[in-house]
Amino acid sequence: MQIRPFTTADMETVLTIWLDASLLAHHFIPSRYWHDNLGPMRELYLPAADSYVLWQDGKALGFYSLYEETLAAIFVTPAQQGHGYGKALLAHAKQQRQTLRLQVYQQNRASCDFYLAQGFQIEAEQQDPHTGCAEWVMAWSAED
Repeated sequence: MQIRPFTTADMETVLTIWLDASLLAHHFIPSRYWHDNLGPMRELYLPAADSYVLWQDGKALGFYSLYEETLAAIFVTPAQQGHGYGKALLAHAKQQRQTLRLQVYQQNRASCDFYLAQGFQIEAEQQDPHTGCAEWVMAWSAED
């Protein structure tokens, strides 16, 4: 397994992972929302972030993106979820920053449980202005 910096050559693979995993994890949000956000992911969000891609056996299996102290994205291809790749990506992200913050939809119980198990604490509750869904703001610090 290798985690290396994202390059523009990874763009389509990363977008496929993001879309497939988003559709699976966020079944409570219309799929059109995720399809409509492929362009902004490609043109705005990924270029603005520090992203890393996890590779195994010549295949990209997941990625994460940091924007300042925010874990803006962490996704593993659905067929490979539950095999420790998310933990590996998150451990790598924790090596890049002393503190991390994120927003996670409350209805995405698997992700909420994952972040809590990995040392994140719930700091606040809010509503996503784009989807109207409730989400938690969570934080992790290396000092804790």
